[in-house]
Amino acid sequence: MSPVREATPGDTEARKQRLRRRLERLIGVAATEGNELVRLRNGDEIFPAMLGAIRSAQHTIDLMTFVYWRGRIAHDFADALAERARAGVRVRLLLDGFGAKEIEGHLLDLMKDAGVQVAWFRKPVWLSPFKQNHRCHRKALIVDEHTAYTGGVGIAEEWCGDARGPGEWRDTHVQVRGPAVDGVAAAFAQNWAECHDELFDDRDLFTEHEQTGSSVVQVVRGSASIGWQDMQTLIRVMLTSAEERFRLATAYFAPDTYFIDLLCETARRGVRVEILLPGPHTDQRACQLAGQHHYTRLLQAGVHIRQYQPTMMHAKIITVDSVASLIGSTNFNRRSMDHDEEVMLAVLDEEFTAALDRDYDADLENSTEMDLSRWRRRAVLQRVKEAAVTPFRRFL
Repeated sequence: MSPVREATPGDTEARKQRLRRRLERLIGVAATEGNELVRLRNGDEIFPAMLGAIRSAQHTIDLMTFVYWRGRIAHDFADALAERARAGVRVRLLLDGFGAKEIEGHLLDLMKDAGVQVAWFRKPVWLSPFKQNHRCHRKALIVDEHTAYTGGVGIAEEWCGDARGPGEWRDTHVQVRGPAVDGVAAAFAQNWAECHDELFDDRDLFTEHEQTGSSVVQVVRGSASIGWQDMQTLIRVMLTSAEERFRLATAYFAPDTYFIDLLCETARRGVRVEILLPGPHTDQRACQLAGQHHYTRLLQAGVHIRQYQPTMMHAKIITVDSVASLIGSTNFNRRSMDHDEEVMLAVLDEEFTAALDRDYDADLENSTEMDLSRWRRRAVLQRVKEAAVTPFRRFL
């Protein structure tokens, strides 16, 4: 692997400031300073941190998730939320009507009986066919207005463990303290407002945030609508701003031709473009096939594609030039960019980005690289499967 040139302190600050102003002006959302970020890798780190925050809550808990499935961890979250509600904490839980449909009924009853306010985002039975396609894919936990969590993790046994095998998915979450918490809270509030009559109550203190760290963070929300979206602008700016290296890890890779073209153009102008995707373990084979349709073009342009082998790769991470990173709920597919409610943190912090890059390097050790000549010789059946999903790519 060719090394990335080490930037001088002056180069680093100039790159960060240049990228910050591009993102602020082109998206129209100000970045905040003084944030503290903690990278959490896999369920063994993520779930104890989230449950610990819930169990220590004194005033408010807001949790939204696309996936709330089954397993011991689903019970642990329900028990913790119910206990805090019984203790007088205002607890709100927002579930996607499609993604969380597997939640066990008795857990819902337990939480509701304890006083948890449960709302559903667009239950399919109540919707027009158009709205059914637009889901709330955001993951956010906000505790006492001062600590937030977001990333790729759902609440299900698939995310438990440390990615040691197919039953333990690979994912990353981030703990946030500081002014950027308001941006994550706004993502929750935006979707809660659609589902519930009461947006806030006297438990919401609207306190100021202390600057507890040194990270500059912009919180970007993607919402389903017609036309170009902020999430597309965010990723476009990161790609076109990359000077040396652009790294992407995503669970679902099925972008439109615009972003395929942009990835190729970025590689051709000398940027090392690396893409890390699920390999043999994926829960969305059709989406994988849709992305594989583009492998030949990407490899010809010099893009490096690797497939993660031990388990499902579910992280959603981008790093650029060792100084900036994106982390949140957005995949590199049309569903995330065009159809779903999403939230991403744009982080301008070389130390945090270095932590994500170290994880990326470790993941590369457990992945296999796609070879252009070998890919061109792939089986006819594989090519047929890729073609078969063509009519559905826009929904993947």
